[in-house]
Amino acid sequence: MKPVRIPIALQQAVMRCLRSKLLLAETHFGREFAVPLINYQQRGTSAGTAWLEKWEIRLNPLLLIENQQMFIDEVVPHELAHLLVYRQFGRVAPHGREWRWMMSQVLHTSPSRTHNFSLDALPTKTWSYLCRCQAHSLTVRRHKRVQRGEAQYRCRHCGELLRPAERQTSQLKALPERD
Repeated sequence: MKPVRIPIALQQAVMRCLRSKLLLAETHFGREFAVPLINYQQRGTSAGTAWLEKWEIRLNPLLLIENQQMFIDEVVPHELAHLLVYRQFGRVAPHGREWRWMMSQVLHTSPSRTHNFSLDALPTKTWSYLCRCQAHSLTVRRHKRVQRGEAQYRCRHCGELLRPAERQTSQLKALPERD
């Protein structure tokens, strides 16, 4: 997949937010923290991930470009909180009380586990499945789990097990054009 070019102003805004939140943590704990490495290679529907041992934050470039300031205000502190919790408390529940405390009391950000960004800009491949009342689209991950016999999915309306459509018409949405 071709890397997405992120405008330098957007990268600078990410770094400003990261440094300001890091300064709050340094003031609170009375110690310095290294600035985490920022990587813009997160794929899929995740907005970001924190790589604890690497002291690295991976951000989804497509969601960043589509949601800009809201993404920066929510995702950057969220992932930084994971790193800080790991540094202060070791391995604990990912969104447990330590993380919620770090978000609210130290980083002064509302502790939200998931994002509500539109996923329309993301390339998605889906597989058609049927039940007795409607057609369903399963993601590649869910489709592969069905194929390997690891999972079965039911329709929320009629309760019937989903079965693959006879003729597969998977669709791949094109990536939006970017300058």
